[in-house]
Amino acid sequence: MVFAPVITSTPHVCFPKVNRSALRRTIRCSAVSMTPGFDLKTYWTSLIKEIDQKLDEAIPVKYPQQIYEAMRYSVLAKGAKRSPPVMCVAACELFGGNRLAAFPTACALEMVHAASLIHDDLPCMDDDPSRRGLPSNHTIFGEDMAILAGDALFPLGFRHIVSHTPTDLVPETRLLRVIAEIARAVGSTGMAAGQFLDLEGGPNAVDFVQEKKFGEMGQCSAVCGGLLAGASDDEIEHLRKYGRAVGILYQVVDDIRDAKSEPEEKDEGKRKGKSYVSVYGVEKAMEVAEDLRSQAKKELDRLDKYGDKVLPLYSFVDYAADR
Repeated sequence: MVFAPVITSTPHVCFPKVNRSALRRTIRCSAVSMTPGFDLKTYWTSLIKEIDQKLDEAIPVKYPQQIYEAMRYSVLAKGAKRSPPVMCVAACELFGGNRLAAFPTACALEMVHAASLIHDDLPCMDDDPSRRGLPSNHTIFGEDMAILAGDALFPLGFRHIVSHTPTDLVPETRLLRVIAEIARAVGSTGMAAGQFLDLEGGPNAVDFVQEKKFGEMGQCSAVCGGLLAGASDDEIEHLRKYGRAVGILYQVVDDIRDAKSEPEEKDEGKRKGKSYVSVYGVEKAMEVAEDLRSQAKKELDRLDKYGDKVLPLYSFVDYAADR
């Protein structure tokens, strides 16, 4: 592993000396660079239309109306990139699965993702008044309703998987593994643990926070797609490492972009200790991003027997790094 401390659960981080020009040469030699014909934008946008429609159907407004409106506000928010559900569908199709088998889990992942963002934005957590350029859920509906909306989305996601996954396409044993995977990712050893450390801070906490808050969602999305399609245990492990690297990479790049575009004094106290940029600086964060991109692609290289079906997942890596 190029950057093992980020990709494992150890609470310590150490930065290796990186030949960045060599890394870039290695990255350019990956399969996705040799097959430039794949159009991620077309693949992604077509999937988003289907996912948006299914999400709209999955959360109809019922009584109590205000809770459902708060749920829909975050889940159906314009500008959402739908990365978790798209990655789930891409991983399922990689192993020959039907995307109809993946859609219920893909929708559930977006519900879980939205719920985590609602709670993260609360004043008692990260205290963010906006999300994707729009007011946060609690800013519109109040803290009490935002908490209830998040609380309702988690179980709705699990129920949606059980109620809507075609049993002729996915055996119940696979569904149980999918549900267990999501529960693990969002629970006390997953995203909740990352948020805890984000609040508490402490020395060398940033790598654990990044892995748990952002890496968990990435690995869960990729793994669930593989599980639905019946991927082997070894293949699931490659997806796990790949998704974790992509999830962290996405956030590291966001932090780098923010650092380059925002005045240094903006929210400095709030951001301190929560990102690689704030702890180690932009240059080191850029090295971390290169390492994560390299590792994600190495995991996919081990799935090269599936040919062009792996290209959507390859393209995710470059999108996360270069967007």
